[in-house]
Amino acid sequence: MSRVIQTDGVGKRRRRLLQMLGKALRELMVQTSPDARTLALAAYIAELLGAVAATIEETTVPWEKRGYWVKADRFRMEWRWAGQLKKAMEEAVLAQDWDESARVAAQVFGHIGHVQIPKRVALPKGWESAYQRLLERRAANG
Repeated sequence: MSRVIQTDGVGKRRRRLLQMLGKALRELMVQTSPDARTLALAAYIAELLGAVAATIEETTVPWEKRGYWVKADRFRMEWRWAGQLKKAMEEAVLAQDWDESARVAAQVFGHIGHVQIPKRVALPKGWESAYQRLLERRAANG
């Protein structure tokens, strides 16, 4: 039996998520006044931050199995901002606090401003319902 090689690794998924995050941030920055689209974009940014945070754990688990605990801990510390900013963005969106959403978006941009966004990167279908998904998740979790 031959070895199975994954061509879509966690690093590639994280890079694509960061590119989509950059695209969503740029879309959010051109909003002139807060409306439903702004709310959906901010909620979608929170979703993307959660997805990025999940890739961090996925990356570090194999390292820990091999005994590279220091490497895993450093990587987690380097990417800890994703989970923290996800929570902050969700809180701001749920409170509809536009100033806080803009502040959190600026912090996210500070972390991913270096990411090159190809012209072909577009926001996927369904991002418009991100706010509704956030409300449903919040209601399900109590």
